[in-house]
Amino acid sequence: MNASSRIGILGGTFDPVHLGHIDTARAAGAALDLDEVMVVPSGTPPHRQSPAVSRYHRFAMTALAVTGVDRLRISDLEIGEVEASYTFDTLARLRARGLSASQIFFITGADAFAEIATWSRYPQVLDMSHFVVVSRPGHRSTELPDRLPSIAKRMTRADRVSTVDAQPAIFLLDAETPDVSSTDIRRRLANRESIAGLVPEAVGRYIDQHGLYARQEMSAIGRSLA
Repeated sequence: MNASSRIGILGGTFDPVHLGHIDTARAAGAALDLDEVMVVPSGTPPHRQSPAVSRYHRFAMTALAVTGVDRLRISDLEIGEVEASYTFDTLARLRARGLSASQIFFITGADAFAEIATWSRYPQVLDMSHFVVVSRPGHRSTELPDRLPSIAKRMTRADRVSTVDAQPAIFLLDAETPDVSSTDIRRRLANRESIAGLVPEAVGRYIDQHGLYARQEMSAIGRSLA
C-alpha cells in the first residue's frame, strides 16, 4: 500500500457470509473508487452470542466468497483475536500499520450505523477513518441526517462526491442490496430449506460439504450457551 491508496474495510461475523455482504462491499468500492476492499471476519464479535460455527469455518467461507471478485480480498486482521473485536480497535490496528484516516473507508449498513451512538468509543471512532454507509432493505442511508442530526454536517451523498478530503467524512450510499440475513440463512439450513441465491455458490457448497448449521449442530450450540 502506498500513501495514496484508498482502502475499504468491511467487517462482520459472516456467520455465514452472504450476497448482501458481497454486494455492499462491491457497491462501496465502486462508488468511492477504492483500490481494494478488505473483508475482515471477526474473531470474537462484540454484543452478540457466540457464532454458530468456528472462526476457521467463517474465515474459509469468506475467503471463498471474495475469490475472483474485483477489488475484494480476505483479511485475517481480526480472526485470531480472543478479545471482542470493536471497530475502533480494528481501525487503530490499520492506523498502526501506516494507513492514515483519509485512506481508510469503513463500510457498514445503514441499519447498523443508525445505532452509532452505542458503538465503543463514540464519537472518537468517527475520527479514525471515513465511513461509507450503505442502504439496507428498509433502511435508506439518506434518511440518516434526520435520524442523527448531531453528526449530519459530516454526512454527504456518495454519488455527489468528486474529491475526498483528508478530514474523515460519512458517505451515504443508496445502493440496492439483497434482502438477506445470516440469521435467516441459519434458520433455513436448520430446517433443511434451500439457500440458493442467498450465498455465493462456493459458500453453499462449503456449507453442504461440512454439514454446517444443521439442526442437530444448532441444538448443541444452544445447549452450550445455556
